[in-house]
This record gives sequence, C-alpha cells and structure tokens, in this order.
Amino acid sequence: MQEAQNIFDDPVFFYSYMELRSEENFNDLLEQPSMGALLPPLEGRRVLDIGCGFGRNCMDFVQRGASEVLGIDISSKMLNIAMKENPAPEIEYRRLAMEDLSTLEGGFDLIYSSLAFHYALDFPRLMRDCHDLLVDGGILLFSQEHPIATASRNTDNRYVKDDEGNVFFKVADYPSEGERHVRWFVDDVVHQHRTVSTLVNAMCDAGFTIVRCVEPSPDRRAIRRLEGLRRDLVKPSFIIFKARKGV
Repeated sequence: MQEAQNIFDDPVFFYSYMELRSEENFNDLLEQPSMGALLPPLEGRRVLDIGCGFGRNCMDFVQRGASEVLGIDISSKMLNIAMKENPAPEIEYRRLAMEDLSTLEGGFDLIYSSLAFHYALDFPRLMRDCHDLLVDGGILLFSQEHPIATASRNTDNRYVKDDEGNVFFKVADYPSEGERHVRWFVDDVVHQHRTVSTLVNAMCDAGFTIVRCVEPSPDRRAIRRLEGLRRDLVKPSFIIFKARKGV
C-alpha cells in the first residue's frame, strides 16, 4: 500500500514552514476566519482535528467549550510543538496518518481539518472513515487547496497579464486527477489533485449532506495587511466544505 508523504518532518521544509506561519499569511487572514465562521457550537462536544499541526485549533476548541479533543498529525515535529505550546487536560495529541482513521474509536461530534485533505491518498475512503467516526448529526468541516490551484502540472508563470493590464490565472489538466509534484520550500512536495465534483460525490456517496461550500475571498482589510492576498481576487486558493452525517 502506498504511504502518505510526511513532508512536514523534513527539516528544511519544517523550519521554512514555521517561519512562514510566524508572519501574516494566507491561512490566518483568509482560510481560518472562514473556517471559524462555520464552526458549530462546541460546548460539551468531542472533536477530532485531522492534521492538527501546532495544535492551535485544538486549543481554540477547548476555549469554545469542547469537552474532549483529539489532535492527530503525521508529523512528529508538529506534534512536539503542539504538546509544548498548546497543552490542555482536554486535549490528546497522537501521531497518526489520516489513512489510519479506521483504527480510532468513534463518537465524535465534529471532525475538523485545515488544509490537509489535499494530501489524502484515497479521498472516498477518507470520507467513509470520517462518516463512521461521527455521531448521527455530527459535522465534518474541512478546507483544502482549491482544485483550480492544484490542477496544472506546470506551475510556472500561472499568473499572466493581457495588454490592458488585466490579470488572469492559467488552468490546465483540470480533469486529469492524481499526484501533483510541486516545489514548496523544497522540491517534490506531493499534492493530490481532484475535481470539485469528485470531492462532492465522495461526500455524498459516504452518506454526508453538504451544508455549505465556501471559496474564501479577501476583503480590503486583509489585502492591506498582506498585499499578496490580492491574487485571490483572480482565483481562489482554498475551498471549504461543511457537511453533516445524515439529513
């Protein structure tokens, strides 16, 4: 069986990523506010955070009243920081790949994942596992890279201007799903490209009812804080789904 890439434990990648997250960034200004707006009430709830990273969201869930939070991640480096910087009696951190979700005991009210599912090797299986781990009426809330952003195999010079100065984003290879090898701090970071219809159909086939789909776009205040966000007025970087187990 193919194993998931653990790029976050690569020393060069990890410390470059840490430096990025210590500054104003797309996650904090664009993706996280949109995810936060979709969170259900968490008072007394059990939460599973897939790809929990540094554990910041796990701590936020506790502050929102969650009674139990399990944060899983494939990266031991991420988990070491999470246990040091975001510990709480209600939080357990565990090293586990999302491909091994079926080893967990279910009964979660919320399964949350921020920008991890585009690394999943088998998305339909992931959706079935998430469905099995949720209580009836439980919520799945996840973000991932937008399929428009992951589509093209050639990632060079994707933003272009016409003679009038209008900016466009070049999209290619969209229907051709599978691995995309990109450079992000280091060479050969592997993302999985899937079409929007594949994502939607996998959720529906697993038994989820889709509640909301969001493609975050920056407002003026966010752009003033980080000028690079202006590119998301041309095309979205992220897509977010909120789904419920059952109708």
